Amino acid sequence: MYEKALAVEFDTQTEQSTVRVEYVSPPDAHGDEYSILFKTGTLDAGKLYVCTSTEVLMYEVPSFRLAGYVSLPCFNDLHHVCPRSNGNLLVVSTGLDMLVEITLQGEVVREWDVMGGDPWTRFSKDTDYRKVATTKPHRSHPNFVFELGDEIWVTRCFQKDAVCLTHPGRRIALDIERVHDGHLFGDGIYFTTVNGNLVIVDRNSLSVRRVVDLKTIDNFDRALLGWCRGLFIVDESRVWVGFTRVRKTRFQENVNWVKHVFHDTEKPTHIALYDITNMRCLQEVDLEPSGVNVVFSIFPAE
Repeated sequence: MYEKALAVEFDTQTEQSTVRVEYVSPPDAHGDEYSILFKTGTLDAGKLYVCTSTEVLMYEVPSFRLAGYVSLPCFNDLHHVCPRSNGNLLVVSTGLDMLVEITLQGEVVREWDVMGGDPWTRFSKDTDYRKVATTKPHRSHPNFVFELGDEIWVTRCFQKDAVCLTHPGRRIALDIERVHDGHLFGDGIYFTTVNGNLVIVDRNSLSVRRVVDLKTIDNFDRALLGWCRGLFIVDESRVWVGFTRVRKTRFQENVNWVKHVFHDTEKPTHIALYDITNMRCLQEVDLEPSGVNVVFSIFPAE
C-alpha cells in the first residue's frame, strides 16, 4: 500500500531529485482500504494530466498548480488519463474494464467496455466504485489509451494487444507478454510488456516492426528488472524506461511471468536510458532513495 502520490523531478546529470508534487487523496475519494499513488499520465500543452486510482488531476507545469480535478463513482483502479483531440478526457477505469470519455468538468460523454458489449452488464451504475477496494480478477485489465487519427485505441494487458474502440475489429496483436504503454512516435507505436520488452509497431500497417528485449542489454547480473511500464522516447535511438520492484500480490497469476525471467538478483524501482540502436544501457537512476517505490510515467522536464 502506498501512502502518497509523488511527482519528482530528476536532474539526469547530477542525479539529484526534487519533489514537485506530494499528494494525498481526500477521504471521500476512496474507501477504507486504499493506496495512494499516481498512475500513468499525459503531458500536453503545458498541462500534466495524471490519475490516482479514483481521481483525475490536472496540473499546470512547470508551476504544478492544480488547475482541475474530477472524481466519479465509475473510477476504480484508474491507470491512464489522456486529453482527447476534441478537448475531452479519456480515462482508463481498469477496475471496470472500461474506457470513459468525460468533459473537463466531469460530465460523462461515453463509456466503452474494452471487451465489447454493454459496459454496465457486469457492473452497476448505482455503486460508487471508488469505495470498492478491488474488483479483481479483471477480464482484461486495460492500461493505456491513445488516439490514432480519429480512432481511439486502448491496450489490454491480459489479451496482450491493443484494440480500436471506435472501429471494432481493428487489433494490434502483441503476443509476447502482457502489455502496457502505447506511445506514438514518428511512424511507430511503442509498447512495453511487463516482463521487459519494448515492442515497436508500424502505425500504418499495425504490424510489429521490432522487439527489443531490455533484459539482455548490459544486464550482466541477470537481474530481475521489475515491472516494465513508463516510457519516454527521446529519439529513434534512445528511450527512458521505468521499472518497478516486483511486490507480493494476492493475485499470483499477475506475476507468473517472473518465473520465466532469468534473475539472480533483483533491481530496485528505477528508470533506465537505453540506446536501442547500439543495444546499450546508458544510465540507470534508482528512484527509491527519493521515495518513489512505483513508477508509471516519465516526462521531459521543461
